[in-house]
Amino acid sequence: MSPSCAAALLAHPGLEAQLRAWLSEDIGRGDLTAPALQGRGGRAHWIAKQAGLFCGGVLVEPLFRLLDPAVTITLLVADGEPVVAGQRLLDLEGSAAALVAGERTALNLAMRLSGIASATAELVSRLAGTGVALADTRKTTPGLRILEKYAVRCGGGVNHRLGLDDAAMLKENHLAWAGGVAPAIAAVRASAPWPARVIVEAETAAEAEAAVAAGADGVLLDEFAPAELRLLVPRLRELAAGRAAGGRVVLEASGVQPEQLAAVAATGIDLVSTSAPVTRSSWLDLSMRFEA
Repeated sequence: MSPSCAAALLAHPGLEAQLRAWLSEDIGRGDLTAPALQGRGGRAHWIAKQAGLFCGGVLVEPLFRLLDPAVTITLLVADGEPVVAGQRLLDLEGSAAALVAGERTALNLAMRLSGIASATAELVSRLAGTGVALADTRKTTPGLRILEKYAVRCGGGVNHRLGLDDAAMLKENHLAWAGGVAPAIAAVRASAPWPARVIVEAETAAEAEAAVAAGADGVLLDEFAPAELRLLVPRLRELAAGRAAGGRVVLEASGVQPEQLAAVAATGIDLVSTSAPVTRSSWLDLSMRFEA
């Protein structure tokens, strides 16, 4: 994982407020066990209980420092690195009350993100050597989008739109209500800022061809079989090369089953987008062990 990705996550203006809200959800009016630990220092460490890709370690220090500004965290594994069962991941030292109060929230976040990163890495491995990237979607848990998309990056994937204001993706309902592909693209072009990209989700070859002809920057080919893509992708490239708006169009496949990834990548597509690492992944089992 690039250090710049972690730095961008930690610099996000809403991160601290989210961490505070998640701690508050668990602590409520106050940890009722805290009096038993008052004034005591403590040490702990994390271990992986199964193999996978670790993610979320960069959140541990900012989270625990909201409970104890003097806490020290030593990361032994960087986000995006593989781990094996029994491996020590990080060390913590600070007030015992703070370590106990932050344990569940920190672990929950890291287990969720590690599961997404691990699932992403498994799919990315199926595309190795093809030059085709694996992209995420907007199917994310409300409140966790920034973190879940960070986990996809840790697993070797790339981020699609963060939100509706990143790019215009015209889908079936937009095309129907606007009166077709060309009118929908024209309406968006007339009002969007000039750097904005326009993507059209196509369910048929005719829609895809119309999108390229109308000047779309990208076409999402939804649930096309590899055999269909082998015929369609070169045709779309040819159409794009001949248009006045310019020859570059990003072609993206979606609705692809894992066992089809290699076949789809061989068609000349640029991206495969999937929500599976976020919507279908299991948490990676991690544990926090306290030391005497």
